[in-house]
Amino acid sequence: MPLVTARRVLEIEAQAIRDLIPRLGEPFESAVGLLFACTGRVVVTGMGKSGLIGQKISATLSSTGTPSLYLHPAEAIHGDLGRIVKGDAVLAISSSGETEEIVALTPTVRRLGSPLIAITGAPRSGLASIADVHLDASIRQEACPLGLAPTASTTAALALGDALAMALLERRGFTVEDFAVLHPGGRLGRKLLRVGDVMHTGDEVPRVTPETSMKDVLFEMTRKRLGMTTVVDGDGKLVGLISDGDLRRQLERHGYTLLDRTAAQSMTTGAVVITREQLATAGLAVMEERRITSLPVVDGDQQVVGVLHLHDLWKTEMI
Repeated sequence: MPLVTARRVLEIEAQAIRDLIPRLGEPFESAVGLLFACTGRVVVTGMGKSGLIGQKISATLSSTGTPSLYLHPAEAIHGDLGRIVKGDAVLAISSSGETEEIVALTPTVRRLGSPLIAITGAPRSGLASIADVHLDASIRQEACPLGLAPTASTTAALALGDALAMALLERRGFTVEDFAVLHPGGRLGRKLLRVGDVMHTGDEVPRVTPETSMKDVLFEMTRKRLGMTTVVDGDGKLVGLISDGDLRRQLERHGYTLLDRTAAQSMTTGAVVITREQLATAGLAVMEERRITSLPVVDGDQQVVGVLHLHDLWKTEMI
């Protein structure tokens, strides 16, 4: 019985979302246009379970480039109406479309000239009729066996809110880099770290010149412990790279006479590099593809500004 019930609930809620698709049209495009043109914040409001859905929609909007806040309608009519200011847009969620606390907000919304977008399950409701744009989230039935607990209705409202947020994301040209700025913490934040956040800098970066003897190259590599050294010219620009692997190959070829050679005679040119602005995950992808453990980090003039090492990515728990 539990599995039968679970399958029935998921089928009903999935159908509720599928039913939204043919309703998408001019009202949805108008809603996206109004939210995109909003110069303030998108104030999301809803009562009860619709309020919980509204909080999630507001959070999704905020994290994808559309400033938003959630306003509890009951608190609003008892003093928090001041949170809605000129330039804001209001997104109201109500299954019945007749929620008293939300309807009570509309005079203030109108006075401020804020556009009102309503998501309801009742296209002929009072809220739907007074909204600038109404998005129909009506359902065939709730998934609750009693037909009482909001289930399919909240699923439909949430999906419609996600659709709005993602359409706005694309309209704004919101990028992975923008997303990284808004998500600095947690596992997601670690995945969005930039090279500049984790690279070695300053005296930690192994550097030698083309004229440096291989004996001193060995000392530099041993002291910095990154399994490589950059080879830079007088301006600090990268001209080559010497890795542990290069040393082994050179030793096999030249034996102990290797110590009499210079960095220029032993380095590899055309090294793969990365910039500090790129995502650290991009560096990880390059290292995995090339089967290397370090990447020189350069600026626009090819000057060495750091080194990204595989072990540093391990420490972030990115891997």
